[in-house]
Amino acid sequence: MENRPLLQSFISHIGVERGLSKNTLSSYQRDLLKLSEFLDERELTFAGAKSADLMDFLSKLRAMGMAEASIARSTVAIRTFYKFLGKDRNLEDIARELIPPTIPKRLPKALSIKEIESLISTPPLEGMGIRDRAMLELLYATGARVSEVISLNVDDVKRVESSNGEITTIRLFGKGRKERMVPMGSFARKAVEDYLIRLRPSLLQGSQKALFLNHRGGRISRQSAWNIVLEAAEKSGLSGRVSPHALRHSFATHLLDGGADIRVVQELLGHASVSTTQIYTLITIDKLRESYASAHPRAT
Repeated sequence: MENRPLLQSFISHIGVERGLSKNTLSSYQRDLLKLSEFLDERELTFAGAKSADLMDFLSKLRAMGMAEASIARSTVAIRTFYKFLGKDRNLEDIARELIPPTIPKRLPKALSIKEIESLISTPPLEGMGIRDRAMLELLYATGARVSEVISLNVDDVKRVESSNGEITTIRLFGKGRKERMVPMGSFARKAVEDYLIRLRPSLLQGSQKALFLNHRGGRISRQSAWNIVLEAAEKSGLSGRVSPHALRHSFATHLLDGGADIRVVQELLGHASVSTTQIYTLITIDKLRESYASAHPRAT
């Protein structure tokens, strides 16, 4: 049916015009392919569907046991798609009345500083452990997403002059290819320099620009980066509690606990809106409440 060409046109449009990540594009495509299959069963096209058909589709997803967060994502994908069809094909926007389910905010799980130190010190300072430790240090020191770290090239690590002397920064490209510069602390700097001097040259094949290389001299994959974190977590007794994103959560939480301004943390994380960053303040408020309750004579 004529659904697939419209879908491909939309995916191409948002990929070019909005600069969405490959993961987001894949999610949108999967969600809309499911909708296409649902409409095919009813012998309907995207253009011929009604608002009631879209609501029936979402109801079917819920009946199948799909998580509310996934249904919310599907709803956003459908709304964005029909908004595109309204502008590009002059079709009625039948999805404008769809409202994504409200997802309760869950507090990110931050590791303690001792747990971070235990995790990072797990890889041995020899062989591929040199690379693995550098990657763990970098994830925690910069709050970078794992996709941002595996995309780093060697020339994204720069030394720049500041009012307080020379500092090392990394250039990260976040969602929508938005660029930001993030300073790197001394522990991460030393770990990365150690990797660049002691290990990377032996892995390098040809003119590979990637910072972190695999055994074959190519750019490390997302799955391999995940495995590095999960293996370190298991060896340090933190299995089931740690993911690359947990290091990002810990980075933000520890900065705010240390008195960093939320706008600074927003910039370092690459959040488009400070409201996204504010979820981390809930953790520090909880800590303040616990401290108050346990220490103040009239707290209870």
